[in-house]
Order: sequence, then C-alpha cells, then structure tokens
Amino acid sequence: MTPPADVPHPDSPARASVTGAGEPMRAPGPDSAGPMRVRVLIVDDDALVRAGLTMMLDGAPGIAVVGEAADGDEVPAAADAHGPDVVLMDLRMPRVDGITATRRLRARPRPPEVIVLTTFDADENILHALRAGASGFLLKDTPPARIAEAVRQVAAGEPILSPRITRRLMDRAAVQAGAFAQAKATLAALSPRERDVVVAIAQGRSNTEIARGLDMTPATVKTHVSHILTKLSLDNRTQIALLAHDAGLA
Repeated sequence: MTPPADVPHPDSPARASVTGAGEPMRAPGPDSAGPMRVRVLIVDDDALVRAGLTMMLDGAPGIAVVGEAADGDEVPAAADAHGPDVVLMDLRMPRVDGITATRRLRARPRPPEVIVLTTFDADENILHALRAGASGFLLKDTPPARIAEAVRQVAAGEPILSPRITRRLMDRAAVQAGAFAQAKATLAALSPRERDVVVAIAQGRSNTEIARGLDMTPATVKTHVSHILTKLSLDNRTQIALLAHDAGLA
C-alpha cells in the first residue's frame, strides 16, 4: 500500500508539492552523495497516468522523478522549479497541448529533452511533435523497463524511434507539400561530409556505426553532428533525420 502523501518514507529524498490543482509533485533534490540521476518531469492531464509513470520510474536505476504538471501551460514553471533533464509529454491536454508545450520548451536556453507520450502510434500529431523538438515518442502502454531505458537514452542524446515507426513517419513527412524543395535548399548549407553524416543519421545509425562506415572517429562524428545542428538551426538528431527524408536522401 502506498504511504500517505504527507508521510514521506524515512529513506526518501524530500519532495516538493505543486501543480496548479494542488496535487502532489515529486521533486527530490540533487543527490550529491551518489551517482548522477536523470531528472524527469511528467506532464499529463490524467492524474492516474502521472501516478503510474511516477511509480514506474522513480525507483528505476539512475532516474528520479522530480515533478509533475497537469497541463502544457504548467510546463515552464515546472521546468524552472525542478530543472528536469527529460520531460515525458502527453500530446492531448485541455489548455495547452503537448506540441505547443514542446515547441515552447525547446525554444528555451539549455532545454530538457522531450519524449512524447501517446495512446495511438498512428496519431499524425506525433510528426508535428518531432518537428517541434521532441526526441521521440512512446506509447502509454510501453513496458516500464522500456520507458526507463528510453529516458536514459534520450538523456544521452539518442532518439528513440523504432525503425518501423520511423519509416512510417518519414514517409508521411516526405509527401508534405513543398517539403522536398525546402529541405534540399536547407541542406545546401552543409559540406559533402556533413551530408554523409546526415544520411547515416536518417538511416538510424549510431555514432559508432557512422564512424565505422565513414572512416571517422566517434568524436569526429559528434563534432559533425553538432555543426549540422547549429548550421540548420535544429534541436536534435530526429529533426536531422526528418529533414533528410524530406530531401529524399534516405
């Protein structure tokens, strides 16, 4: 049985309270005595979903749930208060939806990574969320271990789209009106070597695999990726992959 919210376990870190609705929010302070943990903010208008995700993640190795928000309009204040590394973001919320909240969050200095949460993997809004800066998405019925691994993965800078879903989303992206010409013009700013890296990213290769295939060191690949993001004003590798597919490069 879960202990009452006002009686913390003696071994638990202090937790702040918080949403506009006055519901409890989990916000352990930095764990300076142990290894660094990925700090997670959960954003969903369903209190049961938030509670379930918190229960799943808060005890996972290397992860701490630091806060909750019940709507997209609460995200800026929650991010300021808790400094998350990763935000689990619901798409459909009554006041400010997850796409808008993701775009606003990713426009801030040193923003957290965002993983979109959705009920149906066919939801076309997923593509818009990725363009807004999300690093990937998860279905809400994803097994707990996979959710925890996804959180750690995006915190390390890797997107979390499965090959099946990636292909479907890329195909949908490529047929949008005007996307091809715009993508080709944008990619013209890159060097030939940077374009090679873009293609490899669109094919779903890791930095190690790209380095091996292009005869580079992983450090050089990371440098190229950083330059590509800066030149193209993109947020993450997922957006690089979307752009490459829009341009017909993969």
